Amino acid sequence: MDDLKYGKRNKRGDWSPNEPVQTAPLFQFPPRLRALLRWIPHYFFPWNAIFAASAVAYWAWVIPPVERMQTIGIGWAAWLYAVNAICVLLFYGAFELHLYVLKRQENRFKYNGKFPADQKSKAFWFESQNIDNILRTFLSGVTIWTGIEVVMLWAYANGYAPWLSFAENPWTLALVALVVPIIHEFHFFCVHRLIHTPFLYKWVHSVHHNSVNPSPWSSLSMHPVEHLMYLGTAFWHLILPSNPILMLYQLHYAGFGAIPGHVGFDKVELGDDKLIDSHAYAHYLHHKYFEVNYGDALIPLDKWFGTWHDGSAEGEARMQARYRQRKEKLAAREARKQANGATE
Repeated sequence: MDDLKYGKRNKRGDWSPNEPVQTAPLFQFPPRLRALLRWIPHYFFPWNAIFAASAVAYWAWVIPPVERMQTIGIGWAAWLYAVNAICVLLFYGAFELHLYVLKRQENRFKYNGKFPADQKSKAFWFESQNIDNILRTFLSGVTIWTGIEVVMLWAYANGYAPWLSFAENPWTLALVALVVPIIHEFHFFCVHRLIHTPFLYKWVHSVHHNSVNPSPWSSLSMHPVEHLMYLGTAFWHLILPSNPILMLYQLHYAGFGAIPGHVGFDKVELGDDKLIDSHAYAHYLHHKYFEVNYGDALIPLDKWFGTWHDGSAEGEARMQARYRQRKEKLAAREARKQANGATE
């Protein structure tokens, strides 16, 4: 597969797409009906359909009987942790094996031409990004994921969360299912902006940003506080007219859905002529520049708040202009402080 048909590679070997990143047409005004109709299949396939199917599969084969979940017990909580850990190992591991271990598509479509395993850094445990990311994923990520899952299932089993049946409320639940990705986007953007404040960035979010060159295991490599805030998207279902399957979908959208944004490749090759878009470039630019693209472009929140970078030269110019403006404000503030100090 010739990736230069779709993008370009610089002297360092970094690849970027030819076309700027586009936000979804869902919130564009006036509405562009033709663009919206072309986009709708991409809203469901492949990623959202996978996460929704995994939630249904969990409910059918993994989640304990309701009577058992009325009391939180070590047995069924440990069972859920084991299943979550195995599924994360298989799902994340499949991308790691295909793209980073076997390197079946070498560096075709890879944003950063280098591979994390080839670079040692003291920012990581054992100076290894992969070991650090894997340990943080299983020690903290899957543990907090499971804890939230257990609490939410206990709440449903005891009537503390609204549990609607599909038979009696098909349209309400269909609507909630449709907006699960939108809920995630809104929650993610708000949490993400919060943890980029100086104190939380230094002590919490910097752990995730150590992976400047993200790979699959970077997806859930976070500080425990960030894990709780990020995976806490499931808590929206304590107030939404919902049910446990949709709560699991919300949780899986966050847990398994972190993979596409951190896979490090724009497209994943399946065979000689089949490509799957990761839609990861917007979030890759966030890892590269830190202060752009706090959301994932489903809702144009970054455009509304002036932090959007689409990968184009114009996007780069807007970012640099914002940096200059902020630097000038800080310099003016410091000058005022010095002037006030001199007059006292």
